[in-house]
Amino acid sequence: MSFPTAAQRGDLAEAMLPVAAHMAALVHGDGGPEDVQETLAPLTDEQRDALIVVLAGLVDPDQPMGKLLGWLDRNEHGALTVPNWGDRRPLRDLAPEPEVGDDYVDPIAVDQYILGAHVNVTDSEFLIVLERAETLGLSMGELDRRRGVSKGMNGDRVNRMRKAYERAGRVMPPALAAKQKPKQPEFTDAEVVEIREKYAAGGITDLELSMQYGRTRKSISCLLAGTSYRNAGGPIRPLKVPRPKEGSRVGFNGSSAAPAVDVAQAS
Repeated sequence: MSFPTAAQRGDLAEAMLPVAAHMAALVHGDGGPEDVQETLAPLTDEQRDALIVVLAGLVDPDQPMGKLLGWLDRNEHGALTVPNWGDRRPLRDLAPEPEVGDDYVDPIAVDQYILGAHVNVTDSEFLIVLERAETLGLSMGELDRRRGVSKGMNGDRVNRMRKAYERAGRVMPPALAAKQKPKQPEFTDAEVVEIREKYAAGGITDLELSMQYGRTRKSISCLLAGTSYRNAGGPIRPLKVPRPKEGSRVGFNGSSAAPAVDVAQAS
């Protein structure tokens, strides 16, 4: 199942806001059933869904029922009614408890988690977070930084979930599968000789060679030094001998490293 992005949902909600305002005005006395039907008829299913969300967003679920329904002066039969202004029950109490399964995914919670909000997500939602993070190129470290948590927290959760799947003998979801770095292709003997001869000719660095051949700088350096492909041929780069420190040079040539004596004091 695919869901619209946060930006798409925001644009749709903004487009439906004038319709929601018009609906509220109609219901509160500016129109009748025919006007409501005329307003809803041209809307697509997606727009109707967005309109419902916008209308729900205009209502405070913690307001008491007496205040919310106090404007009603007639019942469904057209008879006058007297609102119960003393009804202090919040609208929230009328909402049924949702039946949420283990595999339920709240796309809003997933979006907020990725953006860095401090929301809790189920394991099913966390799997979607991992899929979205990979699509967006976000590392576990970046998720930690965005949410302001200690480094490695998201990675630890991934490891715990992997172990839980392994213990239960369940198939590992793709989002939890360990990502292996692509193995660098092997060099042919001809390539080794060519690279070593290019370096020996001068005017080129390890980094430039790595870019030319599409390999890591470390692999090129090992090749040039003979750490790898030692018997493939070509001139091997000699090891660099570190220059001795000043103290070592003084010790070898017999010179004194003592500071100069102030002649004026000596006399």
